[in-house]
Amino acid sequence: MVIANMVGAGVFVSSGAMVDSLNPGQILAAWIVGTLIALAGARAYSGIVRLVPRSGGEYRFLSTLVHPVLGYLAGWASLLIGFSAPIAISATAAGAFAGTLYPGLSATLVATLMILALTTVHAVGIRSSVAVQNTLVAAKILLVAGFIVVGLVGGNNTWPEWTLFAHQADVAGGNIGEDAAGAGGFPIHAFMRGLFYIAFTFSGWNAAIYAASEFKNPRRDVPRAMMLGCLVVGILYLCINWVFVANIDPLEQSRIAAAYYEESARITLGHRIMENILGEAGAACMSVLAIIAFISSASAMTFLGPRVYATMARDGFLPAGLRSEEGKPPVSAVLLQGAITLFLVFAYNLTDVLANVGAILTLFSALTVFSLFWICFKRKEYQRPALSVLLAAAVYLMTSVIMLYFGLSGSLTLYLWVGACIPAALGGYFVARRKFSSGNEFPQHAK
Repeated sequence: MVIANMVGAGVFVSSGAMVDSLNPGQILAAWIVGTLIALAGARAYSGIVRLVPRSGGEYRFLSTLVHPVLGYLAGWASLLIGFSAPIAISATAAGAFAGTLYPGLSATLVATLMILALTTVHAVGIRSSVAVQNTLVAAKILLVAGFIVVGLVGGNNTWPEWTLFAHQADVAGGNIGEDAAGAGGFPIHAFMRGLFYIAFTFSGWNAAIYAASEFKNPRRDVPRAMMLGCLVVGILYLCINWVFVANIDPLEQSRIAAAYYEESARITLGHRIMENILGEAGAACMSVLAIIAFISSASAMTFLGPRVYATMARDGFLPAGLRSEEGKPPVSAVLLQGAITLFLVFAYNLTDVLANVGAILTLFSALTVFSLFWICFKRKEYQRPALSVLLAAAVYLMTSVIMLYFGLSGSLTLYLWVGACIPAALGGYFVARRKFSSGNEFPQHAK
């Protein structure tokens, strides 16, 4: 479950977004740091699961251990972007790869048609979509394994020769931000922005917590699932990104840097690498499999997300119209998610969504990890977490704060994203409180 949730579109587009601002060593270092941060988060979450071995994720943990307001913040962040943003990313990436097969094809048009098609499929029926989804997942696994094998066996395995200095003329001409130049020392802002891309790619390392109640022994098995899944995917990601950086020649890297404002040039980096290794036929196969993988990822989110909203509606925390009838898909919730996804496709480019969603996921996971220290001082009824858990939590919190500092200082849109989530969450919380205080008991987990 953890591995399936982690491996998606992000790993095939993140390095393309970083290649114009970081050199090969810095890109690989960012993935190593990202893996260590995710492992620290998984270790910290294991301590929380032992205290609250129930399903619900950050919403459940923060509501129980700290305050329901924070739980609502996390829950509404999932509602607004947790599912819709990954769908938008996968759809846009699929559109970009489709453009490699049919030059001139609009990535936005493909993304729009894909979202409308998936929304229609999952609003109409369930049985056929499950069979299609299983087939798409198998194709995604084939893509990842095939990409690594081809890259390691048929590609370059010596240290890459390209550096950022290959495009200093572009920097001097003002085409690329000063932070990407790398001439004045370590490009800390670009490195931190890269970590947000990676944070999004690693999202899913905590997938097991959302179904903790369904484990026979959640206190033991959920931590194992998170740690083992995260470690396996971290190694997998390093292999994929080695194939990326080792098979970019200096001329190719310079073209990507020069095409800084052409997003599709960075998204389809995997297509270019397979073209260098296998020729046009191999590149075409890469694009076809990538499109299938992105459709698979978007389809899973389109199927799962509305079930969350429908459940919240049944609990009284969202409008009753989003509820579903027994045995039928939650049509209104599916349509709502489709509308939010289309807004993200048209309002933001993919790299902005990657960075901003990664930042918001980092924010709420950091708040969840903070609950370990909160109970040490404020909630004496809970057993004190193990020292190793607290050390991992401290590492995760420290790196998250540093990442958020650089993210907020360099991105106005990130303020807007966070500003959109917090008022919506607070509004939903106080409306729910008023509703239940008028005669119904407030849910026990949210007290």
